[in-house]
Amino acid sequence: MSIGANVIEGKNSSSRAEFKRYYEVALKSSNETKYWFCLLRDGFECSDDELKKLLKECNELSKILASSVLSLKKKLNTTTK
Repeated sequence: MSIGANVIEGKNSSSRAEFKRYYEVALKSSNETKYWFCLLRDGFECSDDELKKLLKECNELSKILASSVLSLKKKLNTTTK
């Protein structure tokens, strides 16, 4: 679960391309985290309410990161043309 660490690394990156790459990695990590939460939900004993809350937060974070990555790609494409 390295989502936050990658976002922080991105904020301290030295270029726009590097910043975008860290956000892409954070997005992939958030998708991986959703996978693990779904495994917990479907196959292990735990509080259903707490797991639903975590999964909802992870989905929201994934949407934020996906939007950021798309915006960064657009900006990067316009500056490299």
